[in-house]
Amino acid sequence: MITVSDKAKEKVEKLKQDSNINDSFRLRASVAGGGCSGLSYKLDFDDEVKPMDQEFEDKGVKVVVDMKSFLYLAGTELDFSDGLNGKGFFFNNPNASRTCGCGDSFSV
Repeated sequence: MITVSDKAKEKVEKLKQDSNINDSFRLRASVAGGGCSGLSYKLDFDDEVKPMDQEFEDKGVKVVVDMKSFLYLAGTELDFSDGLNGKGFFFNNPNASRTCGCGDSFSV
Protein backbone atom coordinates (compact mmCIF):
# COMPACT_ATOMS: atom_id res chain seq x y z
CA MET A 1 0.00 0.00 0.00
CA ILE A 2 1.00 3.63 -0.52
CA THR A 3 0.00 5.95 2.32
CA VAL A 4 -0.37 9.73 2.39
CA SER A 5 0.59 12.03 5.27
CA ASP A 6 -1.78 14.75 6.46
CA LYS A 7 0.46 17.47 4.97
CA ALA A 8 0.60 15.70 1.61
CA LYS A 9 -3.18 15.31 1.62
CA GLU A 10 -3.64 19.04 2.23
CA LYS A 11 -1.24 19.92 -0.60
CA VAL A 12 -2.83 17.47 -3.07
CA GLU A 13 -6.28 18.90 -2.33
CA LYS A 14 -4.99 22.47 -2.76
CA LEU A 15 -3.28 21.61 -6.07
CA LYS A 16 -6.46 19.98 -7.38
CA GLN A 17 -8.54 22.97 -6.33
CA ASP A 18 -6.12 25.56 -7.74
CA SER A 19 -5.90 23.70 -11.06
CA ASN A 20 -9.62 22.85 -11.32
CA ILE A 21 -8.86 19.13 -11.35
CA ASN A 22 -11.99 17.10 -10.69
CA ASP A 23 -12.38 13.99 -8.54
CA SER A 24 -12.01 11.61 -11.49
CA PHE A 25 -8.27 12.33 -11.38
CA ARG A 26 -6.00 10.27 -9.15
CA LEU A 27 -2.48 10.91 -8.01
CA ARG A 28 -0.15 8.73 -10.12
CA ALA A 29 3.11 7.76 -8.44
CA SER A 30 5.77 6.04 -10.49
CA VAL A 31 9.46 5.23 -10.68
CA ALA A 32 11.71 5.84 -13.67
CA GLY A 33 15.38 5.28 -14.37
CA GLY A 34 17.56 8.33 -13.75
CA GLY A 35 18.63 10.69 -11.04
CA CYS A 36 21.89 10.64 -9.16
CA SER A 37 21.02 7.42 -7.28
CA GLY A 38 19.72 5.44 -10.26
CA LEU A 39 15.92 5.64 -9.89
CA SER A 40 13.74 8.72 -9.61
CA TYR A 41 10.22 9.36 -8.38
CA LYS A 42 7.47 10.77 -10.59
CA LEU A 43 4.21 12.26 -9.39
CA ASP A 44 1.33 13.57 -11.50
CA PHE A 45 -2.45 13.61 -11.80
CA ASP A 46 -4.08 11.05 -14.10
CA ASP A 47 -7.69 10.27 -14.95
CA GLU A 48 -6.91 6.87 -16.47
CA VAL A 49 -6.47 3.59 -14.59
CA LYS A 50 -4.74 0.91 -16.65
CA PRO A 51 -5.54 -2.81 -16.24
CA MET A 52 -2.37 -3.69 -14.27
CA ASP A 53 -2.39 -0.57 -12.06
CA GLN A 54 -2.56 -0.87 -8.30
CA GLU A 55 -5.02 1.59 -6.78
CA PHE A 56 -5.07 2.79 -3.17
CA GLU A 57 -6.95 5.36 -1.17
CA ASP A 58 -5.63 6.92 2.02
CA LYS A 59 -7.18 9.88 3.84
CA GLY A 60 -9.43 10.43 0.82
CA VAL A 61 -6.51 10.69 -1.64
CA LYS A 62 -6.67 8.17 -4.48
CA VAL A 63 -3.23 6.97 -5.55
CA VAL A 64 -2.57 4.80 -8.60
CA VAL A 65 0.73 3.02 -9.33
CA ASP A 66 1.78 0.84 -12.25
CA MET A 67 2.81 -2.67 -11.25
CA LYS A 68 6.53 -2.21 -12.05
CA SER A 69 6.72 0.96 -9.92
CA PHE A 70 4.75 -0.68 -7.12
CA LEU A 71 7.56 -3.21 -6.66
CA TYR A 72 9.77 -0.26 -5.61
CA LEU A 73 7.08 1.75 -3.78
CA ALA A 74 5.27 -0.86 -1.66
CA GLY A 75 4.96 0.46 1.89
CA THR A 76 5.95 4.01 0.94
CA GLU A 77 4.45 7.12 2.51
CA LEU A 78 3.99 10.25 0.41
CA ASP A 79 4.74 13.35 2.49
CA PHE A 80 5.10 17.08 1.90
CA SER A 81 7.59 19.53 3.36
CA ASP A 82 7.46 23.29 3.32
CA GLY A 83 10.50 23.79 5.52
CA LEU A 84 13.80 25.56 5.04
CA ASN A 85 15.54 22.45 3.66
CA GLY A 86 13.28 22.32 0.64
CA LYS A 87 9.68 22.52 -0.36
CA GLY A 88 7.78 19.77 -2.10
CA PHE A 89 6.58 16.21 -2.03
CA PHE A 90 8.92 13.49 -0.88
CA PHE A 91 8.69 9.74 -0.45
CA ASN A 92 9.43 7.88 2.80
CA ASN A 93 10.39 4.67 1.05
CA PRO A 94 11.38 1.69 3.24
CA ASN A 95 12.69 -0.13 0.14
CA ALA A 96 15.35 2.47 -0.66
CA SER A 97 18.84 1.45 0.40
CA ARG A 98 20.32 4.80 -0.63
CA THR A 99 18.86 8.21 -1.50
CA CYS A 100 20.38 11.36 -2.92
CA GLY A 101 20.67 14.55 -0.90
CA CYS A 102 17.66 16.18 -2.55
CA GLY A 103 15.45 13.10 -2.02
CA ASP A 104 14.36 12.95 -5.67
CA SER A 105 16.16 9.71 -6.47
CA PHE A 106 17.02 6.43 -4.77
CA SER A 107 18.43 2.96 -5.27
CA VAL A 108 17.44 -0.43 -3.91
